[in-house]
Amino acid sequence: MRNIKLFIVAGVLLATVGSCSESFLDVEPKGQFLTSNYYQNEDQAYSGLVAVYDIMGKNTGGFENIVAMMNAGSDDQLAGGGNASDGKGIQGFSNYTINPTIMPQSFWSDHFQGIFRANVLLQKLPTVPMDEAIKARFVAETKALRAYYYFNLVRMFKNVPLLTEPVSSDNMYNVVQATPEAVYAQIELDLQDAISVLPKTIEATENGRFTQGAAIALLGKVYLYEGKNNEAATQLALVNGSTLGGANDYGYKLLTKFSDLWVVSNKFNSESILECSHSELGNAYWGNPSGDYQEGNALNVMAGPRTYVKKTANAPDLPSGWSFNVFTQGFYDIMKTDPRFSATILDMAALAAAGDAEYFEGYQNTGYFLNKFVPTKADVTTGGGEPVLNYKQDSYIIRLADTYLMEAEALGGTGARAQALLDAVRGRVGLAPVPVSLAAIALERRLELAGEGHRFFDLVRTDKAAEALASRGFVAGKNEIFPIPYRELLNTKLVQNPNY
Repeated sequence: MRNIKLFIVAGVLLATVGSCSESFLDVEPKGQFLTSNYYQNEDQAYSGLVAVYDIMGKNTGGFENIVAMMNAGSDDQLAGGGNASDGKGIQGFSNYTINPTIMPQSFWSDHFQGIFRANVLLQKLPTVPMDEAIKARFVAETKALRAYYYFNLVRMFKNVPLLTEPVSSDNMYNVVQATPEAVYAQIELDLQDAISVLPKTIEATENGRFTQGAAIALLGKVYLYEGKNNEAATQLALVNGSTLGGANDYGYKLLTKFSDLWVVSNKFNSESILECSHSELGNAYWGNPSGDYQEGNALNVMAGPRTYVKKTANAPDLPSGWSFNVFTQGFYDIMKTDPRFSATILDMAALAAAGDAEYFEGYQNTGYFLNKFVPTKADVTTGGGEPVLNYKQDSYIIRLADTYLMEAEALGGTGARAQALLDAVRGRVGLAPVPVSLAAIALERRLELAGEGHRFFDLVRTDKAAEALASRGFVAGKNEIFPIPYRELLNTKLVQNPNY
């Protein structure tokens, strides 16, 4: 697909077929292409597949992106932004006043839109006249994507409907929630089906598509969240390889330099397992900053310091941003002596104190910005869209250091293999070995993956959220999951999550 996001124009065709508008229950097709006269050939099936992939862009695309939101609710970062009402949803999650009214609807509806598109495609593919091997691959990719969208939903909302075929007008108002166990069982099934068909490696022209390794890594992560540690360790070992350090059977290998992970042009590198791709070639503009027009990385502008002015050559050449996702003083103190500090944190407080740069102190300012995603002026597009809506940096959904640490955790944080996995992540940045333990692995995840949207989920998964986030207003038994957006409950049989 070359970079799959460059082909998203084709996805607009299926968007007119399968778009769910603002609610996954609104399934009436719109536009001239109806499901009854579409999917007549391989090209149309391919367009449908691209449209299913499009929802992956939510990882860092749009103001309501997953990484920015989950960072804001962690103990390492704050919402930030312009003021206390700058994005009511992200602010409410950061201080745990989130409620069904201010909960951004897109975290629910976008994922169900992806699931609906996947279900339509899976329903139509059997009768499409095309090469059977290619068709089987399309089916496998679609199932892997459906599994990924459901994994996000069950982690964020826990109690969600389980839909494996398009919802018809006859039953659209009778949909009820499934148990989390049933959702996880379907995720496992979809990934197992996909793994048996997906290619082990792909050509560079197809970067952005699911591979066997990506599906295996996702399945390992799913097992870890279910507490199936033995199964998780088995799957993750496949993608991590028996010999750490060199490229494994899937071509994965830790980059030599940690900072190279954040070089904007270093897309689909050897450490990338599942990647959210972005393009500067979209036509997003302020009149339509989201939807099918936006292919850019919105986290870039969100993470940048406000009203930035470079004063000396000691300061980086940056455009101005919106000052979201600033790091806390507590995290700065943990990170300040780590070799990954400068790639992770842009210390604007130090630059301003030295007179090297100036910036406007936004809401909750600490002076510590998310450098992994702060763009440079060289990253600013000169294309037809609004520049701040069309940054091209990709983001990692799963990368190899992540799977190393997940496998070490699944092994119980003990033994020679777990020690070697932890050592490999630390050794890449020149850190000496420390005795492996679950606590050491958790700390390494916190430092290695800072600002990539994992910390909140890690805290919930390991039952550490209530303790770590108590000072932020976190309520145990409630804030482990989001409230279902109010509008998604109207005229349905869906039930709001507990204590909301």
